[in-house]
Amino acid sequence: MAKESASRTVVYAALAGNLAIAVIKFVAAALTGSSAMLSEGVHSLVDTINEVLLLYGLKRAAKPPDVSHPFGHGRELYFWSFIVAILVFALGAGVSFYEGIIHLQNPEPIERPIVSYVVLVASFLSEIGSWWVAHREFRAATGNQGYLAAFRASKDPSVFTVLFEDSAALLGLVIAGAGIGAAQVLHMPRLDGVASIGIALVLAVSSILLAAEIKKLLIGEAAHPHVRESLLVIVGSDPDVVSANGVVTVQLGPNQVVAALSAEFHDQLTTPEIEACVSRIEAAVKQAHPEVTALFVKPQTAETWRRRFELLSQEPDDGA
Repeated sequence: MAKESASRTVVYAALAGNLAIAVIKFVAAALTGSSAMLSEGVHSLVDTINEVLLLYGLKRAAKPPDVSHPFGHGRELYFWSFIVAILVFALGAGVSFYEGIIHLQNPEPIERPIVSYVVLVASFLSEIGSWWVAHREFRAATGNQGYLAAFRASKDPSVFTVLFEDSAALLGLVIAGAGIGAAQVLHMPRLDGVASIGIALVLAVSSILLAAEIKKLLIGEAAHPHVRESLLVIVGSDPDVVSANGVVTVQLGPNQVVAALSAEFHDQLTTPEIEACVSRIEAAVKQAHPEVTALFVKPQTAETWRRRFELLSQEPDDGA
């Protein structure tokens, strides 16, 4: 529940900031006629819509298991996060690119440029605040890993999506400021349109990276390796277990994991004794990893598991 609350805090902080910034940017775009400022307004509006969708996904993912969804609704968050990635590309990047092309074809001088600079600075400060909240929670969940490794390892798209959005927003603001400034100083209004296209490219790259990562979670990515290693240690430490052969995990949500364990028990054990052993294992796993919402233990020899795992390892992996 603490992790879920932290995720909501990140999204609420981003929602409040983006909604206010979007209104200000659209007013500034109307006053100045800047294509880059209009693109930034669209960018902030799309981000605002995205935060609403993420909050909806978090709410849906928190629903308890039922007959139709015995493992819970955790993947709701992954689904809505994927929709967010698509919206960033279709609306954010698409509209920004269109505005840039229009401004290149029909360049017009920027009016009241000081308004644009004031809005850009205010937006930058607001985005920094939102980025810091998302960055703090992202680091709390991923530790000291490199950013790319941490991004790939993260199982909570509500946090890394906001972090990506805010990072793209900060870069977009820099591009917008550079485009507006260059257009004014060099008396080349087309540079404002170039800045708008630059913002579109930033959004497109962000969208593609987000979609690729969330896709892996949506179709069933394995849990963190340390979870698998810990489960093997827990099973192997039970006195009635000869060997903990292996485990397969699937991440169903940021805090929801399903695990299937292969273990070899002593031959002399009776069925009730094996059942008691499995109950001990389940209790120990639940205590160590509350995120494991379903655990299946299969009595199996090490050789049988090894053959099965070799077949699994031979399956083609496109690396996407």
